[in-house]
Amino acid sequence: MAKARALWKRLAAPLLKRWLTYHYRKPRPFRYDGIEVVVHPEVFPPQLTLSTKILLEFLSDKELQGKTFLELGCGSGIISLFASKRGAEVTASDINETALAYLKEASRKNELEVECVHSDLFQHLQGRQFDYIMINPPYYPKEPKSMKEKAWYCGEEFEYFEALFQQLPAYLTPLNRAFMILSEDCEEEKIISIARKHGIMLEPHKSVRKMGERNTIYQLLF
Repeated sequence: MAKARALWKRLAAPLLKRWLTYHYRKPRPFRYDGIEVVVHPEVFPPQLTLSTKILLEFLSDKELQGKTFLELGCGSGIISLFASKRGAEVTASDINETALAYLKEASRKNELEVECVHSDLFQHLQGRQFDYIMINPPYYPKEPKSMKEKAWYCGEEFEYFEALFQQLPAYLTPLNRAFMILSEDCEEEKIISIARKHGIMLEPHKSVRKMGERNTIYQLLF
């Protein structure tokens, strides 16, 4: 099944890319649980991907009231807004200033409090601790050529993960919980090996198969 899906994706990719370029040439809304965000063309689109919806469902039964919550690389910020609605004290960070500007507006319109921080990984979050850390990372091994591509590509040598796992131990404690989602389409074993090199274990927490694709939510342990 995996081989058939990979072949279908390879054949459909050129047509899909052209359609996406046309359809997402302007900002588009995305809604979940009564929350609406407007997604700029330069921001990761939750409308088209499974990972965001899986993480939202994953958080739906978590006790977030009064918990400090970080969405590292927030993109549209829908996860941050959902966590805020569930009572968390939310910080949303991203390297993309356009994403943060749109999230600030969505926070105001939805009347949900989210602290927005412009940060490359933990660059501007040093010394802070969070009860929950959620990461939906870029994982395709290619050099990003634009801000938009940084949401998809982790660098030819997986530089994103090298930096992430080097910084992350300072933010993991025995009491907090950090989660990251990966698709079977990425090189999971390579990413796991980079984490292990920095003393971090990726423990499978929950796997979900939708539309023929398996996504796994890993808990990050140090």
